[in-house]
Amino acid sequence: MTTADQETSGTAHTEDPDGTPGEREYDGLSPRQARRLRVVVATVVLVTLAVVLALRLASRTSVLVVGVYGLAMILCGVVIELSRHGRTRLGTWLLGTGLLAALAADWLLLP
Repeated sequence: MTTADQETSGTAHTEDPDGTPGEREYDGLSPRQARRLRVVVATVVLVTLAVVLALRLASRTSVLVVGVYGLAMILCGVVIELSRHGRTRLGTWLLGTGLLAALAADWLLLP
């Protein structure tokens, strides 16, 4: 097995102390698990934003409320698609900064 095969297989081949080849698992999430986790997190955030949007619209109707929460929900959909296509790190950064921007806009812009 070549070095490239070892890197793509997700396991590293090492020799045990007695000299026999063995395998050890890498720590952390595999890329597939990270993508699935990001899709689940973005979906949960999307549903939560929909509930918050409904509650905010029940208390007061404003185009800004729909705009802020609507853009945050669109961002969650973009993050889900990025994660499905293997751009997990970019999706993580977008989700984090987008949610912080939505919270800041909610706090600063909305009455």
